[in-house]
Amino acid sequence: MSSSPASEPREPKPALIFDDPLDQQSSDDTDRGWGDRPAGDSAADLKRFLDEKPPHHI
Repeated sequence: MSSSPASEPREPKPALIFDDPLDQQSSDDTDRGWGDRPAGDSAADLKRFLDEKPPHHI
């Protein structure tokens, strides 16, 4: 009678991926990644402009 532990399923080891990372699109490649907002009305654009205007442009 052997007292070997029951074999439990192991998680697979992470595979090495040799793809070119420059082929994948990053969030900076999109307008959303640069902080651009979806098109809105002109009142919202004016408010954003006034909110983000540097102090020396007053």
